[in-house]
Amino acid sequence: MPKMKKRERGEAEIPTASMADIAFLLLIFFLVTTTIDVDTGIGMTLPPKLDQEQDPPPVKERNILKILVNAQGQVLLEDKPSALTRIREEVITHLTNNGQNANYSESPDKAVVSIKTDRQTPYDIYIQTLDEVWMGYFSVWDSQARELNYPSYQEYKNSLGPDEENQVKEIYPAQISIAEPDPGSGES
Repeated sequence: MPKMKKRERGEAEIPTASMADIAFLLLIFFLVTTTIDVDTGIGMTLPPKLDQEQDPPPVKERNILKILVNAQGQVLLEDKPSALTRIREEVITHLTNNGQNANYSESPDKAVVSIKTDRQTPYDIYIQTLDEVWMGYFSVWDSQARELNYPSYQEYKNSLGPDEENQVKEIYPAQISIAEPDPGSGES
């Protein structure tokens, strides 16, 4: 019997040609399905620009609720140190005063909330201040919506048609002024 030669076996290989295709498809999948949050900033509607010859409309001092946030992050309500948590109740009182207290607005449509900040004001304190002001407005709007027999302002807003006027915002318009302190006032 003839002796058979042992044939040497080659090492087993895994075909990797399609691995590049799979990696490419996974890369495309993750690129398509990934969402990237874009910081859009704070959305605010600015008033129309006045003509150069036109003076700004006069506003009585009593109709302005002054909030100052200085460079150290301290909050001053009507030039007196205050906690951030008091802003909301002051805004509510200012809006709903209807001329009863001489320290607050004459009527809701004349009420202005003025927020002044310094260039070095901590951003988080500024945002918290602005949030408290808006929460004051939302609280007042919510109360007004309940008077119109809606469970909340959001429900009222959702019930409005595209051409319907927002009666709540007509009664209590959001009038917020955001500015830097007057130069040379020493408020920073």
